[in-house]
Parts: sequence; structure tokens; C-alpha cells
Amino acid sequence: MAHEQDAAHGGWDEARPTARLLLADGTLIEGDGLGAVGAAAGELCFNTAMTGYEEILTDPSYAGQIITFTFPHIGNVGVNDDDVETVNMAGASGVRGAVFAADVTSPSNWRATRDLDAWLKARGIVAIAGVDTRALTALIREKGMPNAVIAHAPDGRFDDVAIKSALDGFAGLEGQDLVPLVGATQRYGWDEAGWTWPGAYGARPEGVEPKRVVAVDYGLKRNILRMLTTAGCEVTVLPATATAEEVLALDPDGVFLSNGPGDPAATGAYAVPMIQGVLEKKIPTFGICLGHQMLALAVGGTTKKMRQGHHGANHPVKDLTTGKVEITSMNHGFAVDRDSLPASARETHVSLFDGSNCGIELTDRPAFSVQHHPEASPGPQDSHYLFHRFVGMMDERKA
Repeated sequence: MAHEQDAAHGGWDEARPTARLLLADGTLIEGDGLGAVGAAAGELCFNTAMTGYEEILTDPSYAGQIITFTFPHIGNVGVNDDDVETVNMAGASGVRGAVFAADVTSPSNWRATRDLDAWLKARGIVAIAGVDTRALTALIREKGMPNAVIAHAPDGRFDDVAIKSALDGFAGLEGQDLVPLVGATQRYGWDEAGWTWPGAYGARPEGVEPKRVVAVDYGLKRNILRMLTTAGCEVTVLPATATAEEVLALDPDGVFLSNGPGDPAATGAYAVPMIQGVLEKKIPTFGICLGHQMLALAVGGTTKKMRQGHHGANHPVKDLTTGKVEITSMNHGFAVDRDSLPASARETHVSLFDGSNCGIELTDRPAFSVQHHPEASPGPQDSHYLFHRFVGMMDERKA
């Protein structure tokens, strides 16, 4: 590190660390700050993906969390607008902070339009580099996801009282409905399809009668919408607070329940009645992540907080209907309690890491859901069949 002269004492002091990460158990980690200046409290988790840091940092499902990246080289390919997952590209995703092992270097990629540090500043995300992320990951695995505060002060001078107060004031994610922070507030349409080489997004396939799909936004990712469009759907997005009457008024062929952050039970307080109204009309329904948990709650199931959660792009999930094992992307800290599910909800997918529930289908109504993220393409196409299954369900109902 560089040195700075202490004029008052005529000596030399080591440069101060410019970032801090304070955990609820009192563990204090110091490093080099980047991104936004200030302090932010959140739940500390880790993500094991080796690629896709921009998608992770713009995934609304991470609202209220500080993400530790286990892969050491973050930021080396820069950022660009094409890889942003929030529907409003300029909007915040709700991510509170990021923890990196190595210092962020200048971007080296033909698609890069900006460096990560400036991008983090613009999005209000506080970050720390120079951390032993392997040790931090081991701590989270042993003790669970702790509450924490991440702080960045370019001059290295921190208000310890304010940081401790922020930590004490963060109640954690249980009981928290974070959907209003990241979800849509008004209706809108979507017609952008999947990415094609060398770098453009297409449109809905021609020559195919489009399926009218209402997507309920609990924190939608852009690539979910693209996958629906690519599969031949004409998508209208409604806010999470939409009623069954508002959804059914659009005469949808199918209803999609999106991913999102926070405690499913808290969101379900207002989301479940709408889903139950749609299921009563036997409209084909498909849910992902929080949408999966919402479907489970709507049929009488419950959810529970996980000790470490699942965050990464290398999670093996078994499809019990086919016996196939998929490599999936996951991002969730709550899970559906399979023991709470009614007989009409059949388990279809399970995690091969810990055996937790990863999918259900209803036996008395045309509805199914998965906990993992097929649109994130970690396999890369292992789970894309789920979108075609949804379209097939709509075709069958129309026939």
C-alpha cells in the first residue's frame, strides 16, 4: 500500500483500509473499497458461479443481500447494458453490497462498455475487495447467512457507531416483503426475444399463433421475459398486487409467476388470493423461484428459511418425472416444505445437494413451478424445456 505523511506528527502512517465488512457475531473484515460510498446492511450470502457477475448483481431476487463471490476474478470483463437483468436497466436491483477476493482490474472484453467500479457507483452498490472469500464462505457454511454491514470510506475513516447502529437496525429477511422495492408498479408489454450472435435481441417467432401470457412481477428478470417471447408468447406484465379479476380481464392463455426477493410468506399475504382465483379458472400457470413458492402457498403449503440458501450456477437438480439430472442456476434463501404440500401437489424436482424441494405440479389443475432458474442457462439449455412445457399446456387447454 502507499504511504501518506502525517503532517501533525511529522511521521508516516500506513494507508488506511477503505472498506469494512462487519458481521453480526462481531467479525470485522477490512479491505479495499470500491463502488458506492457509504454503508449498507443486509444478509450475507455467497454465490459459487464462475461467470455472470453482472446478471447476479442485477437480479432482483438478491434484494436485501450482500453477495460474496467465491470466484476470485470479478470485473475483469467489465459490464454492458445487454447483461442487465432488471427490467428497468437504470433501476436498482436491491442488492446491498458485494465482496470480492481480488482487486477489480480494467475490463478486457469486446462487449464491455463500462468498468465495474463506475457501474457499482452508479447503481448504489457498496463493495469490498481484497477479502479471503474462501474463509468467509466457510464461515457462512458453518454458521449460516449472517446479518452484516458493508461500508466504504475513501479516506479510511469510519463512523463505527453508525455502522453498529445499521447492523442492529437490520432485522433480517424473515418476515420481510421486499417485492415492492423491485417489482413493477404498472402494467406494460414485452416483445423482446432471446439473444442472437453477434449481439442483438430478436423478436417473437413469426407464423405461430402467439399465446397470451400475463406475467406477474415479483422481481422479474429480463431473460425470463425473453424466454417466454422466444417460446411464442405475447407477454403482458402486471404488478405483484394485481387481483385475479385484473389478471382474468386480459383473457390470458397462461399466467406466469416470477422470481423475486424476501420472505415468501410475507409476499403471499396479498399474492396468494390472486393465484387461487387463477387456479380456480384452471388457467395454465407456471412459476419460477418466488413464483414457485407462491404457487405452493396458494395450495396450502408452507415455506421455511434455509441455513445457507442456494446461490450459484452449478446446482444439480433431478427431474423426477423423467429421471434426468439438470445443471441449474439457483438463488433462494427460502424453500418449500415438501411435508406441508397437499396430495394434489406432486413433487417433480429435488436438489441433489441437500434433497430440498425444487419443483411441483398440481394433479387437479394445469399448474407447475420450479425453484431453480431455467432462463439463466447454466447447462446451458438443460432446463429450457420448462418454457416449452408451459406452452404445451396452453396449447392443450386451447385444443
